[in-house]
Amino acid sequence: MRKHHDFLAVTDFSREQIIETLALARELKERRHDNLEPTPLKGQTWGLIFHKPSLRTRISFEVGIHELGGSCIYITDKEIELGKRETIADAARVLSRYLGGIMIRTFSHKDVEELAQYADIPIINGLTDLLHPCQIMADILTIYEKLGRYEDFRIAYLGDGNNVTNSWLNLSSLLGFQLVVATSPETMPNAELIKKAKAAGKSDIIITGDPVEAVTGAHVIYTDVWASMGQKEQAAKQAERLRAFQINTELVHKANPDCIVMHCLPAERGKEITDDVIDGPHSVVFDQAENRLHAQKAIMTVLVE
Repeated sequence: MRKHHDFLAVTDFSREQIIETLALARELKERRHDNLEPTPLKGQTWGLIFHKPSLRTRISFEVGIHELGGSCIYITDKEIELGKRETIADAARVLSRYLGGIMIRTFSHKDVEELAQYADIPIINGLTDLLHPCQIMADILTIYEKLGRYEDFRIAYLGDGNNVTNSWLNLSSLLGFQLVVATSPETMPNAELIKKAKAAGKSDIIITGDPVEAVTGAHVIYTDVWASMGQKEQAAKQAERLRAFQINTELVHKANPDCIVMHCLPAERGKEITDDVIDGPHSVVFDQAENRLHAQKAIMTVLVE
């Protein structure tokens, strides 16, 4: 069987594929309720493997697969403990015989890479501890809707250097913008991905410990929870390290007057972002959440076609 394309990182797509996929997402969004939506997943059943709980990822993928004409099965770690009851390679080979594609949300990125290596069907990374590529596709779609461009903007990411930050670094090697990451020395994003993003020479990458410097002139301000899923025992320590990077009204006033504020949700209100900002006029967080659906429908369409 021919191996299909996978989407484990935004860098699995070329610059042209990213832009084409985002254009398709905008088209699917416009056509969502016209009863003439394409159904590229017709006759297919997709597996959704979840080793982490989820609101946006699960609901957006289930709805998206349904709207594209397919059906799906929700699979937890109780059914598939990858690499424990049987090898990841064997599970991948078996699942390829049943399913049209797999979306997986888990901890280890290496496990997802191994699943993709042995599967004959498209594999989509719904989140790992290293990367969150579907989120970044929804984010850049939202930025395009608000700013009218995919490039030539300054984005200030404040807080924990996590899988979202890492995925922004990946995107910066394909599209050209200024990415400023403001974080503490103990919470830096992946060093290898920083190096690769800088070496690509596409974007201006700045790492700083100064939140004011980061947001000055920013068109986009972005944050995420300080302690990701599976790291909640570090929450107090993380809060101590990152308190200075909270997005509040005072900080937003130092950015571009028309800036947008983003958060991939769920938010710990009053910690990394204040209520008045997340509910305020600059916030686009719920547009971002909605765009997960449209971006992922476009990704699935591209992978099966």
